[in-house]
Amino acid sequence: MALIQTRREFLTTLSLASAAGFAGALPLQAAEGPPEITSVRFVRIPGDCLAPEYLAEELLRSEGFTDIRYVEKPGNAAPESIARGEADFGFDFAPDSVAMIDRGVAITVLSGVHVGCIELLASESIRSVRDLKGKRVGIPGFGNSSHVHITLMAAEVGLDPSRDIDWVVGSEKQLFIDRKIDAFIGVSPDPQELRARRIGHVLLKTAVDRPWSQYFCCMLIANREFVRGHPIATKRVMRTILKAADFCAADPARAARRLVDGGFAPRYDYAPQMLSELPYDKWREYDHEDTIRFYALRMREAGFIKSSPQKIITDGTDWRFLNELKRELKA
Repeated sequence: MALIQTRREFLTTLSLASAAGFAGALPLQAAEGPPEITSVRFVRIPGDCLAPEYLAEELLRSEGFTDIRYVEKPGNAAPESIARGEADFGFDFAPDSVAMIDRGVAITVLSGVHVGCIELLASESIRSVRDLKGKRVGIPGFGNSSHVHITLMAAEVGLDPSRDIDWVVGSEKQLFIDRKIDAFIGVSPDPQELRARRIGHVLLKTAVDRPWSQYFCCMLIANREFVRGHPIATKRVMRTILKAADFCAADPARAARRLVDGGFAPRYDYAPQMLSELPYDKWREYDHEDTIRFYALRMREAGFIKSSPQKIITDGTDWRFLNELKRELKA
């Protein structure tokens, strides 16, 4: 009974949030027909910021999906898992998606979801990104998203990351706590935890600092063959994700409670802070393609990819469903 009540409460919340874009277009849904397939699989990776994926289950059922599954994977394995057909949809950092498309991995980027979940954390003696010159910076591995992001951030201010930064591979958060590195990339809940413990400070926050705040960090990606073979199902999945993003923007406290109660976030004291700080409402106004172009251009300049930005966009993106949903889900 408790589970039924929770679901009812969630659906009630969705209806109350219609002013933030939750007003469903039922006639349009009926006109587009039922989904070609009623099962859908998502990659579930660590990260509180992926809230729209975790909060979308009841919406997915209302869209005609009866078999909804979550495939547990480490973050860097999501794109290849989707490409191999182990899952149908998932979230991925924009630079990771660009790198995978450059390698020919069979994913399709469908939409940006939110801006700004990445924070560059540093010791108190470091006051700017330029101060990273000669400092120890932690990364999980070379070519990883953290390595790419910090490289691009450093290059943006005139540093030569290959020469000017002392890269340290390992468990970055613990290395930072132990003062064995001077900076690292943090995603929720790590920044919130370190702030609570008064360890380090935020050097750069992609939610507010330009140019990063002008582009999506996390994108919705899908298996390429799923998109081609199941266009109605693809659009219906996207509709639920974007509505759930609107929910996060409209009522971060309620969304945070749902995350914690569902076991998707560890602590309620961190989750509302994270959700209230992230711009989940930018998917209507930001240029999604420009995010891919921005990262592809800079990654090519840094030597991470060989393809041109236009080739990345042509080979690995499909904005048709997003453009339809922007018209359909106008606030």
